[in-house]
Amino acid sequence: MTESRKERARHWQYDELPGVDLLRARYIHKTFVRHTHEHFVIAAIADGVEVFHHGSGDVYAGAGALALVNPDTPHTGRAGVPEGWQYGAVYPSPEVVAAIAAETTTLRGTPGFVTPVLDDPYTVRLVHRVLRATDEGNALAADTLLRVAVTRLLRLNGGTLPRREVRTAGARMAARARAVLEERMAAPPTLERLAAELGTSPFALLRAFRDTYGMPPHTWLTDARVRRARRLLDAGTTPSEAALAVGFTDQPHLNRHFSRIVGVPPGAYQRERKNVQDARDRLLVPSRTWQWNGLQQHSQTYGTTQMYGTTAEESRTAPSYGTRSASESPSDSPGSPSE
Repeated sequence: MTESRKERARHWQYDELPGVDLLRARYIHKTFVRHTHEHFVIAAIADGVEVFHHGSGDVYAGAGALALVNPDTPHTGRAGVPEGWQYGAVYPSPEVVAAIAAETTTLRGTPGFVTPVLDDPYTVRLVHRVLRATDEGNALAADTLLRVAVTRLLRLNGGTLPRREVRTAGARMAARARAVLEERMAAPPTLERLAAELGTSPFALLRAFRDTYGMPPHTWLTDARVRRARRLLDAGTTPSEAALAVGFTDQPHLNRHFSRIVGVPPGAYQRERKNVQDARDRLLVPSRTWQWNGLQQHSQTYGTTQMYGTTAEESRTAPSYGTRSASESPSDSPGSPSE
C-alpha cells in the first residue's frame, strides 16, 4: 500500500483554543460505531466521501462539504467510496458555540445545526486553516478563523435546539436507568436486574431507553465509558488504569472501543495531550500535506472570498452530498450488536 493509501489520524488540543478538540484523519476501512460527543462536530471533508447514520437515515458528505453533529446526538461513520475519506475537524464545546452565537448571531436559546451536511467549500477551507494555524502556533489566526467558521455555519445552517424535557413515564424511567449506569459504570447490572430495580420489564426498559437516547443501554454504556476514559487520560491516568476504572476488562478492550469512537488509540490520544505546546513537532505528516487536491479544486472553482462576506462566485452551489438514503444502519436493527 502506498503512503497515500494508509490510514492515519491525529487528535489533539491547542492551549490557545480552550474548549476545542482538533482532528486530522484519513480513513479507508475505519468504521465508527454509534456514539455521541459532548462537543459539536464540525468535520470538513477534503477528499472522498463519508457516510454517517444520523436521525432516521444515512447522510453523505463529500469533498467541499461539512459533516455537522450537535452534542449528544447519536451517529456513526464510515467510508462512502473505496478510497475512503480525508478530513479535518474541530470540536468546539457547547459553551464556545453559545458564546460565539450570542455575539455574532440573532439566535436565542441553545444554538445548534439544523441539517447534518452542508455543502460549503469556503468553510471547509476555513476549518483547515484553523488546524494549520494551530500547527504554526499562530493563536490569533486560529482563534479568529474558528470564530468566523462557527459564525458562518450558524448563519447558514443554525437554529435553536429543542429543550430536552423528561415528560413521559418512559423517558423518566430511561433517565433513572442512565443514572444507575453512570453510578455503577464499572460493574453495571444486567438488563433484567436493572429493569427489576426500576419496576419494569426488560423490553419495556429497552424500548424506553432507545426512544430517549437513540441507542440501547449497552451501547450507551460503552459510549459513556469511553467519555469517562478520555477524562481520565486527560488527567494523566494511564490507559491500563483508565480501562479498569471505567469497567473494561483490560487495556486492549479499551483500545478497541476507544479507537472505534474517538478515531485514535488511547495511547496516541494521551501522548498528544500531554504536551500540546510541542504538538507541531509530532505531526504525522507536514501540515502542507493536508491541503488536499480537493480543496485546491474547490478554491479554483469558487474563487476568492472575503473573511466576513461571500462573493457572487462563492454563492454557487456545489454538487450535493447531503441526500439521505432509505437504508438503515445495522445498529438500528433490533437485536443487532452495537459494540
